[in-house]
Amino acid sequence: MSWAKLFPCQALTDLCVSVPGDEMSKVTYEADFYGWTQEQASLLRTGRLAELDSEHLIEEIESMGRSERRQLTARFELLLMHLLKWQYQPDRHDINAKSWLRTIREQRRRIPKLIRDNPSLKPLLEDCIRDAYDDARFGASDDTGLPVSVFPEIYPYTPERILDLDFLP
Repeated sequence: MSWAKLFPCQALTDLCVSVPGDEMSKVTYEADFYGWTQEQASLLRTGRLAELDSEHLIEEIESMGRSERRQLTARFELLLMHLLKWQYQPDRHDINAKSWLRTIREQRRRIPKLIRDNPSLKPLLEDCIRDAYDDARFGASDDTGLPVSVFPEIYPYTPERILDLDFLP
């Protein structure tokens, strides 16, 4: 299929943006994020700091940090939800045990790796667990069909137990 058919309003040449290292056109953050990132990286590499889009660059760097924290919280949510399902539906172990255990083990391996790669997240562990737990309760309720009130309002496991490879409630 031709580019003209995929993009009938624009010719392929209209889609091309100069690449870093070429004569740089000022690529805007809003119009072409990828092109903007490449241009900013090139400006940093060549020491042309005065030409940087500082406002958006700061915003993106802060966003990257928030993304790592969100990933940690999401991993705790998934882990806690499966621990709750394990604890509150023992009659389903024969049906769901392999899948639940795989998820529990995977999150218990990935969380320490995420913290190892981002050591400044370690002091935020309990905050992330607290943030994740309410969603984990509702997720466990949805998955099990049990009322959300069955699950404790405050997370029932210590951070050490949550991450203990051998712990199952």
